[in-house]
Amino acid sequence: MPNDRRGFLTLLGAAALTLAPVRGWSLDAGQARALIDTALGEVYRVINSGQPPAQMYRDFESIFVRYADVDVIARSALGPAARQADPAALAGYTRAFQGYIGRKYGKRFREFVGSRIEVTGARPLKSFYAVTSVAYLNGRAPMEVEWHVSNKSGQDRFFNIIIEGVNMLASERAEISAMLTARRGDLAALTADLQAAG
Repeated sequence: MPNDRRGFLTLLGAAALTLAPVRGWSLDAGQARALIDTALGEVYRVINSGQPPAQMYRDFESIFVRYADVDVIARSALGPAARQADPAALAGYTRAFQGYIGRKYGKRFREFVGSRIEVTGARPLKSFYAVTSVAYLNGRAPMEVEWHVSNKSGQDRFFNIIIEGVNMLASERAEISAMLTARRGDLAALTADLQAAG
């Protein structure tokens, strides 16, 4: 996969790992589409702000915390170890994970100034909404992007996106799993490393 395309997948993972689920089925398709548009608008304001990188990463982390189902994403990325973790250790990991995500994806932002994503539809899928969109990159082929939103946590939150068949939540799960394995299952060591990674 070309580096610029991989980079855009990473950027969308950011905005993948940034929104909010439909409260039961109380939101209609138009409201679901508007939700994605609103969150994307906030992401793109950061991308085009011209801020120093450190501030941009902090802003993106705050967007992630505000719109994403951070606990669900962090637990899913950690996998079975999340069920065995001490609550305090899990909370520390979750804080480190959200900072890691903010830095990791924030670093890709400036590469995509001038790109755009157009929301094209929304439909119920299983117990959540799937909102479809098309990403347009300068000089490159458009990409289909599907956003998954749910309220299983009790609030409307974004929890995943699918980019041309690539499941971003599954990708993060594989990466965090590999990091944990390399640290022999030591969650404290993973947490410490995540605080500096990304």
